[in-house]
Amino acid sequence: HHPNVERLDDPDDPYVKQEFQWSLFSNQTFEECSKLIHPLGSTEHYGIYGSSNGLVCISDEILNFDSPIHIWNPSVRKLRTPPMSNNIKFSYIALQFGFHPGVNDYKAVRMMRTNKNALAVEVYSLRTDSWKMIAAIPPWLKCTWQHYKGTFFDGVAYHVIQKGPIFSVMSFDSGSEEFEEFIAPDAISGTFGLCIDIYKEQICLLFRCYG
Repeated sequence: HHPNVERLDDPDDPYVKQEFQWSLFSNQTFEECSKLIHPLGSTEHYGIYGSSNGLVCISDEILNFDSPIHIWNPSVRKLRTPPMSNNIKFSYIALQFGFHPGVNDYKAVRMMRTNKNALAVEVYSLRTDSWKMIAAIPPWLKCTWQHYKGTFFDGVAYHVIQKGPIFSVMSFDSGSEEFEEFIAPDAISGTFGLCIDIYKEQICLLFRCYG
């Protein structure tokens, strides 16, 4: 007979499987408000692709053409799964979600590449529960370019892209369905540590320093 022994797992041990938990935190105090029960029963292999006014967009951690998208309200424990798009010949670049105040609707934006390396964009409307393929892609995106980081603010998707040696910020308004391009400052010559985010209600290019 052996006495009961409590096993102490080393969190840094790569062979010990860690339990994932999802929680709500205050954006003012950064304190945990409550623990969440994942609506799909598992917290593994899922990622968060945007949140707004209590709604959270979740999908596969590694996105694929058939990855389902879920709009979740953890406060009332309701989940909506938008219909799947029929455009299955594309590979993902990015998925983003948020509220567009100009059209009073929640939008999800999927950006993808075709098998000919062209850009394809789809927009989901929570109000109509439907997807729309954006037909008008501007000429300056009909070329070879590399996508890096992205963010979503006030219904507009922003992405850092590189065309040759030039870095720029591409924006797509999910309400007006218009694209814009902003050339980045000359000081930006690489992507290491570069990210695009929101600071004081403004879109900013930031460098993360790793010490």
